[in-house]
Amino acid sequence: MPKLKTEQIYGYYFESLYRYLRIMAEDYYQILGIDKKAGAEEIKKAYRKLALKWHPDKNPNDKTAEAKFKKISEAYAVLSDPQKRQQYDTFGSADQFRQQYSQEDIFRGFDLDEILRSFGFGGMRGGRTTFRTSSRPGGGFQEYDDPFAGLFGSMGSRQYANMPQKGQDAQYNLSISLEESVFGADKKISFQIENRLEDINVKIPPGINTGKKLRLPGKGLSGYNGGPNGDLYLNINVLPHPVFKREGNDLYIEKTIKFSQAALGTTIDVPTLGGSGKRLKISPGTQNNTKIRMKGYGVPGLRGAAKGNQYVKINVEVPKKLSERQIKLVKQLADDGI
Repeated sequence: MPKLKTEQIYGYYFESLYRYLRIMAEDYYQILGIDKKAGAEEIKKAYRKLALKWHPDKNPNDKTAEAKFKKISEAYAVLSDPQKRQQYDTFGSADQFRQQYSQEDIFRGFDLDEILRSFGFGGMRGGRTTFRTSSRPGGGFQEYDDPFAGLFGSMGSRQYANMPQKGQDAQYNLSISLEESVFGADKKISFQIENRLEDINVKIPPGINTGKKLRLPGKGLSGYNGGPNGDLYLNINVLPHPVFKREGNDLYIEKTIKFSQAALGTTIDVPTLGGSGKRLKISPGTQNNTKIRMKGYGVPGLRGAAKGNQYVKINVEVPKKLSERQIKLVKQLADDGI
């Protein structure tokens, strides 16, 4: 009989665990004993109560308790995540939900170890274990954290169980002003992670924009078995500005002038972001919606990219009400073909 490779053994374990949970399928709300309209705190309270009852530490060598603990953990992994819960409610049953989502999808982002510690249990025995599965499209293997590793001896002694592993990465949504995104800034943020409050000084680079991420190495969740901490990723969101609008590395501003100024020409004062402003010449005959470029007054480019420009959009004001004299003058202009 040919000897199975380690990856095959892990793959068989993953599939057998998945099939086992499908056999034991029930409605997730029934598993936790809650109503379908239950809120987040009620869901958490129900799971805590059942976890305290069926946790393997309180039911050693009890296969029935082990199976129930797996079921309630799966139910909580889905119902505690708003997006997964909405998708589950759409499908209507655990069976249909599992036809669309693998065990890996269900437990992705679900830190069972941290949740159990918050309920008063110690960390998992043996730490978190990563096994490999061949479910990646196109072949090859992808790593996946087994949420029950260390709680049950399903795999016996594992080769990698006690190896140091990097902690999970964390996300933080950081809103900054337009000025901070253009010129850069030093900010101090405070957030709670793993039941501790962190104060971190962050340097915002000039030119950063909405959708960009800043990586802070080692500021994520704690590592396992002496491994390094994960990283913290800051998701940048630039707040709207009352005067300026940013598009890429360019800035846009609108200025309104009178019809006579557009026809005869004039000069206007235009503000610049963080500057004292600039006097701009408006040529005679300037049309409505004309854009005038102010070269180099935009946003600095990241990583040496060229600096953007500032554009002034000219709005020509048409008077809504004219005096008798003005009406007479406009009629004279109309007679002259203007």
